[in-house]
Amino acid sequence: MEHYFTQLFNYIEESIKLPEVDKTSILQSFQPVFVPKDTIIEAAGQIPQYHNFIVSGHMRNFYLDKDDNEITTDINNGPRFFTSYFHFMNRTVSNENLHCISDCELLRINREEVEMRAQTSITQKDYTIRILQKHLEEDKKRISDMINLTAEERYLKLLQNQPNIIRHVPLRYVASYLGITQRHLSRLRKLFSAGRLN
Repeated sequence: MEHYFTQLFNYIEESIKLPEVDKTSILQSFQPVFVPKDTIIEAAGQIPQYHNFIVSGHMRNFYLDKDDNEITTDINNGPRFFTSYFHFMNRTVSNENLHCISDCELLRINREEVEMRAQTSITQKDYTIRILQKHLEEDKKRISDMINLTAEERYLKLLQNQPNIIRHVPLRYVASYLGITQRHLSRLRKLFSAGRLN
């Protein structure tokens, strides 16, 4: 399981240097978990219990609209933290579902453990704030893109910046994430492949 924690340490240290005492704390408080493909690990209608770090695999965050259509709001592109941040931090009932699209290797920490470790960790509060800020900035960019970019521009931006999502995530989830129909996404892919979009 060593590679699980190597991925986590590398991700956190993109933002802040981890002292050895905090690495030891992380080793004690995060639990390695393997989750099979097509599993919902946190369901809507409940208070999220875990903060998840994706070591490998793809996950999405989605909710159901008034017509029971699945609206995908987040998909990971490689290792990163993944949860219903607002509801996890505030201990409120979430309207979102966390879905493992593929087999996933995760590291998980529960809310009580987060609070306990925060009392002794040198860096936890700092890296938690930085990770949350990064997530909020990405959310703001996504909202801006949905408002200001055309479907073609959103697709091309995703293809250029996060090609692994295009390669490894089923079309129906990518289409929902882009705010378009699966048929429209298929059309865009064909046009791009034919060189008619650039």
